[in-house]
Parts: sequence; structure tokens; C-alpha cells
Amino acid sequence: MVPKSAFVAAGFASAMPADKRIALTIRILFFVLFFLVSLVCPRAQADVGVVLNESLDTSVDRITGTGHSSVYFSRICPDSPVKLRMCRPDEPGSVMSNYINIGEDQPFEWNIVPLSLYLYGVENSRYRPVFGPDKIKHLLEERYRAKYLSAYCEGPPCTTSSKAEWREMVAATLIRSIYIFVIDTTVEQDRALIAEFNSSPNQNHFNGLTRNCADFTRRVINSYFSHATNPDYINDFGMTSPKAVARSFTRYALRHPETNFRVLHFAQVPGTLKRSRECRAGTEQLYRSKKLLIPMILFADQELPAVAATYLLTGRFNPEHEFEKHPAAEKDTAPAKKIEAVAPRERSQVVGTSEEWKTYRKALDAIVEEAVHGEIIADHGYLNRLFKHLDEAGTPFVDGDGALWLEIPENGENFRVGVSASNILAQGSDPELAFELLLARADRVMKSPKHSRETMLEFKQDWTLVRSARLTNGIFSASTAKPEIASRSTRVPASGDD
Repeated sequence: MVPKSAFVAAGFASAMPADKRIALTIRILFFVLFFLVSLVCPRAQADVGVVLNESLDTSVDRITGTGHSSVYFSRICPDSPVKLRMCRPDEPGSVMSNYINIGEDQPFEWNIVPLSLYLYGVENSRYRPVFGPDKIKHLLEERYRAKYLSAYCEGPPCTTSSKAEWREMVAATLIRSIYIFVIDTTVEQDRALIAEFNSSPNQNHFNGLTRNCADFTRRVINSYFSHATNPDYINDFGMTSPKAVARSFTRYALRHPETNFRVLHFAQVPGTLKRSRECRAGTEQLYRSKKLLIPMILFADQELPAVAATYLLTGRFNPEHEFEKHPAAEKDTAPAKKIEAVAPRERSQVVGTSEEWKTYRKALDAIVEEAVHGEIIADHGYLNRLFKHLDEAGTPFVDGDGALWLEIPENGENFRVGVSASNILAQGSDPELAFELLLARADRVMKSPKHSRETMLEFKQDWTLVRSARLTNGIFSASTAKPEIASRSTRVPASGDD
């Protein structure tokens, strides 16, 4: 409804000279237009979040199990890997992180990467990989370095070392599962953070005890919301851990419902890379890890009850449970995507119920049985060997649009299959290989524990591809199998020939 003041002003205007009446009319029209626009376009909201990366179970993390911590922004984007700016309307946000040594030519404290590049290694999530071998991870890293990092990574060891930690910021879902705990921010808060970080020296002072990745996340989040994140010195033995930051941030958000708390989950992409493990706090690792529990029993049996009690009473926090209670989903608000909370009655549509997962498991088993009878695949164990074979025999490349392909030589002939969500069933992608790859992916998802299993929303998209590939290969019964397809079902060596 237009305010009465606008109509009152219009009445007085009739007694004015023509030129003043015109000027006043224009002002009134602008006022009315502004008022109507304010009704249609509410104030834009953006997000900041704590990124909890699962443990890679390598190096020191194999002992500590702490994982890694980063910061997510929906309205702050990289002007360069070391400079911030406000995002354009078509950009989905970014992730900022620091490491012991990012590995670039200068000792930077932090880098910032576009969200899609961080998660999937590609600019557009529709080109995300559906299969995650080491070759594809390395290809995406080198592509990112050439396109975005060349000014900061010109020579060895940055360009050659596999341990340069900038690589962990490219296609992170190929190596680990990720949770993002999100709340709302204002434009003023985002601009203040940009000004602070762009004007401050980006100089690495990493210290595992007092300035680690979790301390960095705590510093950034607390610049938005004072004391929103805190360390847990008791359970983490005087340090700040990624899980402590996520736990304290969650508790802060739940005490402040106006922050619109929600959680995103991005599962590790099925493939040949080692599976990540759930993050743990210090006492939790001692309590749960068999590698550490046995030495504790032998050499510190008196301290073990205290460690267990401390963890059980004060240190428990399950990211998967928080995701199930407060799930969020990426929703298209063209041209970008926005993270929105899911209504309570719709939560099962994101997470999936156990009955629903069981139903899909039975349906997948039936399709695999069809494929065996139709001689598309040799046996039920074929799917377990497929990823390894594709990784060893295939050569990945990225086309001009940014989609991933895998080229596989066989008997003097090259077969090509799309390995992005957008092209796996596209023209030029071998339909049989695509079907096999989709079956292997679905099978791996079904076998994964909750913390490394994709959401039901994502799986339903995969399932649509499986059904389409099934129809393309025409395996309604064994009698419909084509001789030429049957002759190619032995690409992957039998288990005894691996």
C-alpha cells in the first residue's frame, strides 16, 4: 500500500506553478517506485560459515584425526587468491583457508578460492566430476594453477611438489567429505572484513599450538560475531581444533535463532582416492582410536578413565547429526545458487530415511542383476574393480566448456566417456562405459557410511542418470543384449588378474 503522504502531496501540487508541479510529481513518482521496489526486493542476505573438513588420515593427521578448518563466504569472492572483493550476482561465494605452508612462492597466511573450484575443481558445479581418481585431481589442480595461480606459483617447489598445500583447496571433495555450518551476515559485516584483510599483511605465522587453521577460522568468525567460536582447551589439550570451532559455532547459532543456522554436507566423490575419516577432538581420538587406546591401557591406565569421562561429558559433537537436524540445500536463484534452510517436514527429502535408502539398494541390485544377465558387465564384482581400472588405463582431459572426459585405449581403439555430471550421457560419451560408471558410483554411495554418503537430493539426480543409461543400453532382459556389447564386457580384469 502506498503511504497517504504521497496522495496528500499530490493534492497540494495542483495549486503550484507548472514547473514546480512537474518537479514535485517526479519526486513523488520516484518515492512511490522506491517504496514498491522495497516491497518486492527485500534486503539481500548473505552467509558466513565454518567449514569442517574431514581427516585425510595421512601424515600427522593419521595420529591426531583433527581434519582441517576453513571459512565459507557467500558474498565475498576472490579478486585474486590473496585479495578479497564483493561477489557479483552470478557468483556462489568462496572458501578462505590457511595451512602450515600453502607452498606458493611467497609465504602467504591465507588463500581464497571460488566455492565451486574449492569443492569440485571446476567453475560451474554442473561440470563437477562424478568419479574421483588421482589423475583427475592432479589435472584439476594443474588447470587451477595455470588459470588462477600463475602469478603466485611460478616455479619449484610450488609447481612440482605434491605436498604444496594450495592443492588441497582445489576439488576438495575428491579427497574428503565436508560440512559447512552457516549463519546470516549483513553487507556491512562483509565489507568490514574485506577492508580488514585487504589492508593487513598476508604473511604466514602458522603455529600448530596457537595459530593453526582452527585459530584462523576462529579469528575470522569472531570478527563477525564476538565470541561465536571458542577453543576447547580441556578436550584438545591446550590447542584449538577444527571440531571445537564447529561445535562452539553451532552452540552460538542455536542460542541466536535469528542467525538462521543451517548445515551443508558435501560427500567425498566416489573413486580410488583414500576415503577421509570423521574429525575428532583430542580426548575423542584417545577414546576412539585403537592405535592410541591400546598404548593408553598399557602405559597410562590411570589416566584413561579421566580422558573418557572428559570426552563423554563435555566433548561430544557429531556433525552428521547436526546436518540431519538442520539440513540446508543449494537452491537455484538464477543465475547463482543460494544456501537455504530446509523446513522440518522436508528434512527427510534432503537426508533420506533408512527405508528410502534400502528401497534404492534393492532397485540397484535388480539393475545390476539385469546388467549381468544382459552381459553388460561380467559379474557382480566387476563394479568393485571398475574405478581402479579406469584410473590406471584412462587419460583425463578437460574440454573447452570445462567438462571432464576420460579416454581409454582398448584393442587399438580409443573409447571416451564423460566423467562430469553434465556430459556422462552426452553425445560422444560411450554409453556402456557411462552405464558401468554410474552403476559403480551408485553402488559405492550405497555402501558408504552416513558421513561420507551424498544427500538424498544428490542421489536422486544420480539415479535419474542411472535409469536413463539403463534405457540407452536396452537391458530389459537378457534376450535384448547386443552381441557387440557382450564382447566388450571383459574390459576390466577379473579379480584374480588385478
